[in-house]
Amino acid sequence: MSAEKIHRFPLRVYFEDTDAGGVVYHANYLRWAERARTESLRAIGLPHSLMIERHDLMLVVNRLDVQYMRPAKLDDLITVTTTIRRLRGASVELEQVVWPESEASPLTKLNVGLVCVRRNGLRPVAIPEPWASAFREGLVAED
Repeated sequence: MSAEKIHRFPLRVYFEDTDAGGVVYHANYLRWAERARTESLRAIGLPHSLMIERHDLMLVVNRLDVQYMRPAKLDDLITVTTTIRRLRGASVELEQVVWPESEASPLTKLNVGLVCVRRNGLRPVAIPEPWASAFREGLVAED
């Protein structure tokens, strides 16, 4: 896998992220993945806000598969990686992995399907340029 095509979003586990036992609550992995996807678009200079402003379009989650392998815990440093796996006219599929600081083995893996929709009516439409080209350039084939 090409390292420059993988976006990395580091963060720390805070008390608010955990349950009473100091283990990360399962839904917080989804919040972190959302933030990492948002920052990956911002990192290539194409934030969601620009797509809305220019085209009145948004990328929304239409499919999500989550595999929890090990928990993150209070004060852990973790990184969410985002990799583009497939691009079709109106959709893009991403792989997101939550890694511990050591990167020995992943904590959680997410396969995320996004679809481009009109803000009004939420009808699927082709991903506009320059987002489509940026996704194509960042595409990484399955291992």
